[in-house]
Amino acid sequence: MKKGLILILLVTGCSLLVTGFSFAEEIDPNAVINQRQQLQEQLNNLESQINGLNDTISGYQKQTTTLERDIDILNAQIAKIKLQIKLTNLQISQLSDSIGEKATTINVLSGKIDDEINSLAALLRRTREIDSQSLLEIVLSHTQLSDFFSETDSFDTIQANVQDSLAQIKGTKTQTEAEKADLEDKKIEQVQLKGIKELENKKLASAEADKKRILTATKGEEAKYQKLLTAKQKSAATIRSQLFLLTGSPAIPFEKAVEYATLAWKTTGVRPAFLLGVIAEESNLGANIGKGNWKTDMANCSKQRDAFVQITSELGLDPNLMPVSKKAWYGSCGGAMGPAQFMPTTWQGYKSAISNITGNNPPSPWDPKDAFVAAALLLKDNGAASNERTAALKYLAGSYWKKSAYAFYGDDVMDLAAKYQNMIDIIKGS
Repeated sequence: MKKGLILILLVTGCSLLVTGFSFAEEIDPNAVINQRQQLQEQLNNLESQINGLNDTISGYQKQTTTLERDIDILNAQIAKIKLQIKLTNLQISQLSDSIGEKATTINVLSGKIDDEINSLAALLRRTREIDSQSLLEIVLSHTQLSDFFSETDSFDTIQANVQDSLAQIKGTKTQTEAEKADLEDKKIEQVQLKGIKELENKKLASAEADKKRILTATKGEEAKYQKLLTAKQKSAATIRSQLFLLTGSPAIPFEKAVEYATLAWKTTGVRPAFLLGVIAEESNLGANIGKGNWKTDMANCSKQRDAFVQITSELGLDPNLMPVSKKAWYGSCGGAMGPAQFMPTTWQGYKSAISNITGNNPPSPWDPKDAFVAAALLLKDNGAASNERTAALKYLAGSYWKKSAYAFYGDDVMDLAAKYQNMIDIIKGS
């Protein structure tokens, strides 16, 4: 019996050691560290080049408007976007590697839990065997009293190991759950980066098309370019009627979009042109992700599903007919709603504040007026009054807003804001 007890204890310890050695053999720490260092060096180099091009573009923009200046700006913007695409690809690759490592770690931890449970089962079985014997049976089964006390010590050791094994299982379970949560965060971040990459590709194509169009129309002559600039100045009436595209809702006239943005500005202090830039960029992202179905795209997100059902129920809407953004194929939660692309639980948090401003009770994520106000409230909370670009980045990425790969989103929003400010100024001046 004593040998049996020792064997059980050895098996318990060995099962944990085997798990640890198998993990060490699967991942070479030095190789991982070297790979990460090389990748980080590439990222730092790209960020440095992008910052240099930002300075170059800013310098050009301070010069008098000429054909040469604007072509130089377009060339710098094209070069910058190409670098940003490379940066985003590296960031996505970095996340993919991290996601793979997390998945491996979770598998190892899950195996460790299984081993610990098996060891615990063996200990408990032996405990029951000893407990089933009476004290008299145990004493009489030993020829010497010293053997009885040795057996008693072994039983105490078994009980101690049961407690240790339980603690190991609880600790490993907690660690596994933390790794899974981190894995989901990285998957969500990867979704955002893929959306940014699509925007980058579209902006690159647009910039290259603009350059080609200008050179074709002017044949490199300054006088023709100045005439082209004059012709591009649209009338106020044309601007007012121009459609402002939205996600999850029909497009509205630009004049109506400005009206809603101005309403939001009066109560939140968020600049109308900046708010329009954020809404436009979110619409672009929503279009890239695609349309989804709440049952499918929020299947694994019970809180979002419950909030979505409550929102549509309060509005008297059929949830099956209301558009939401699609989730990514690798499992993050979809369900962003309407022009502001709010998740259901986030919308619930701002619902009362939205109603106080728009008068709609309950407010609807798919109503442009409510959506504009909701976006402004969130941007205000993100610090738009002091730093618009940072507020826009937080709107997209939350706590990940400082990541260099998201810089494109902030730049794009500010470019759109400048465009819309010019259009608003023309309307006001008419």
